Amino acid sequence: MDKSQVLEQIRGIGILPVLRASSVTQALAIAEAIMAGGITAIEVTMTVPGAIEVMHSLAEKAGGSLLIGAGSVLDPETARACLLAGAQFIVSPALNIKTIEMCKRYGVAVFPGALTPTEVLTAWQAGADAVKVFPCSSVGGAKYLKALKAPMPQLQLIPTGGVSLTTAEDFLLAGAFALRVGGDLVNSNATTEAEFNAITEDAKKYLAIIRKVRNS
Repeated sequence: MDKSQVLEQIRGIGILPVLRASSVTQALAIAEAIMAGGITAIEVTMTVPGAIEVMHSLAEKAGGSLLIGAGSVLDPETARACLLAGAQFIVSPALNIKTIEMCKRYGVAVFPGALTPTEVLTAWQAGADAVKVFPCSSVGGAKYLKALKAPMPQLQLIPTGGVSLTTAEDFLLAGAFALRVGGDLVNSNATTEAEFNAITEDAKKYLAIIRKVRNS
């Protein structure tokens, strides 16, 4: 799958669950719960113990049915290791121009983190495929995203921080390229069947909200 297909799939899904866990086994179980809810893209953060192994395992088990990304990537060296493990897109909490350049070199989608208008525009002009606006909730949430889009409508923005079942619709209406959702969907402490089932049900609820907004 080339970069344009990856971006189109992410746009189509409309949500990027942020997978955090305390072990490889737990991470794989959470990923299965997310997929059972109908979401076919997952971002594995580098804060997960054995994150590279998780990406390898997901790529082998899911084949082409799951879009796998790497999150919390701070430098081009880590990004390269993630790509070799099967990552199809790279997400960072901050702006690192060299990471963007490396991803462009290999034709891989990259979503660097930025917050201020200057940072966001700098990331976009450096070649970001979309900009992760982080921490979005700290500066106004959906209202801030809408304010950024007003003078720069060409920017593709992925809000991070404060995205929940309650705020998802507002972020989508503000022009979000996709929703990046952490703890409100992914219970990083999940260990029981009931907890995994709750993740699956919440995944379905997010997709229902996305469909509702896009069909309205």
